[in-house]
Amino acid sequence: MQAILLLFSAFASRAQETSPLAGYGIETSYIGGKVFKHSKKFKAPIPDYSQAIDISLLQQTYGTKEWQQRRKYPLVGLGITYTDYGLDNVYGKYIGVYPILQFRIITGKKLEWTCRVGLGMGYATTHYRRFPDLDTINNAIGSHLNNFTMIATDLRYKINDQFAISIGGNFSHISNGVFKQPNLGVNMYGGHIALRYFPVTSKPARIARELEDKKNRLLVQARFAMAFSEYNAPDGPLYPIYITSAFLSKRYSSKNKAFAGLDYSYHPGTEAFLRNNEIFPGEEKSHSWKGAAFVGNEFLFGHFGLVLQLGAYIKEPYLSTSRIYQKLGYNFYLLQQEKGAVKEVCIYSMLKAHNVQAEFIEFGVGVSL
Repeated sequence: MQAILLLFSAFASRAQETSPLAGYGIETSYIGGKVFKHSKKFKAPIPDYSQAIDISLLQQTYGTKEWQQRRKYPLVGLGITYTDYGLDNVYGKYIGVYPILQFRIITGKKLEWTCRVGLGMGYATTHYRRFPDLDTINNAIGSHLNNFTMIATDLRYKINDQFAISIGGNFSHISNGVFKQPNLGVNMYGGHIALRYFPVTSKPARIARELEDKKNRLLVQARFAMAFSEYNAPDGPLYPIYITSAFLSKRYSSKNKAFAGLDYSYHPGTEAFLRNNEIFPGEEKSHSWKGAAFVGNEFLFGHFGLVLQLGAYIKEPYLSTSRIYQKLGYNFYLLQQEKGAVKEVCIYSMLKAHNVQAEFIEFGVGVSL
């Protein structure tokens, strides 16, 4: 009888691990936090308390792709966040949708510490407007459609293979990359509690294979992109921005690329401002571009790359902002090969910011030789 029970238990466990739903789950989080002023230009009143509900559809990877094993089987998914900033007539509500990448920092038998990052899009129910409804107090958001960034860290207790509870801290940012003025952005920090549920199991049977270490190759890379910015005032002219970058990258640990190089961006909006105000007559163009040196890291996930970049200006335009900038974005690779004249081709999008204030969102292509 005991042998039959053991056999049944083993069969049930195996069936659970091989179920098509093994590793798929859902997490619901309650977020409490506060909006903070990150600029002297931020004129809108700060709500006493802001809150959000986040629902995440999750998949625990188990090695179907090579990168999953190299990354030690991270968790991926799609998050949907509904935010009530607490001052509806000024900020309204916000619905954000974003892809999820969650990494383990420390893992134990019952406890784990993780970090989660997502960069997506969302919709603000209200924004700065002068007509027909007066709402000029809100000079943080100028459009319904905005970028949505979510960064969170969690301390999670695993009750069993299906249920887990967690507490943690989080930061969210919304802005439209100055595509529409005003665009100071809304930043919110806070904490959250969450319940996670996997209907079958959170521990699908892992696929492990012998992986060869990839060469730590050095690549010459270039990016070409455009952005758009509504210049200076709400309902003002919309100007393009042209961006190009040249840099060297070095792959390491078969799953990352460290890189360093130079950024160049030309701003016709600045040139128009100089012409209109007769500043530097005949030399407007030379005062309308930015040059910067930067370093960064790209975390590789197969055809997908998460890019973090930090830069410092070596040439500033007439209308300067800050000496330091940051970029966060995604690469999606159309071509990846170890040999050949062209090693990689990608399309990409990155948000450029000075501290927590966005400058623009660029879209472009990248080539690696």
